Amino acid sequence: MAIRFHLDENVSNAVALALRRRGIDVTTAAEAGLLGADDAEHLNFGKFENRVVVSHDDDFTRLHAEGTPHGGICYCPKDKHSIGDLVRVLILVNECFTADELNGHLEFL
Repeated sequence: MAIRFHLDENVSNAVALALRRRGIDVTTAAEAGLLGADDAEHLNFGKFENRVVVSHDDDFTRLHAEGTPHGGICYCPKDKHSIGDLVRVLILVNECFTADELNGHLEFL
């Protein structure tokens, strides 16, 4: 199954636009009605919508370590990558993994 991403509100909408131009399925926090939602709600949305959550928020790494169920997390520390580099890394993730392989997995970008 192909990876479907969900960007929390910390990730630029430019990332969503760039991924969509490449045919990758992605939602944003605003589109999902999750602006201001807590991290667990984003993970719950991702789990039930079969989406991998992409975030700069390290609280997601803690939730993963605590065993919170999720459909996958791609964590990238803020300012580690430019928007273009983050897009390229997510394209690579999309090409190298399946949704099943990322289910319950934390990938550091």
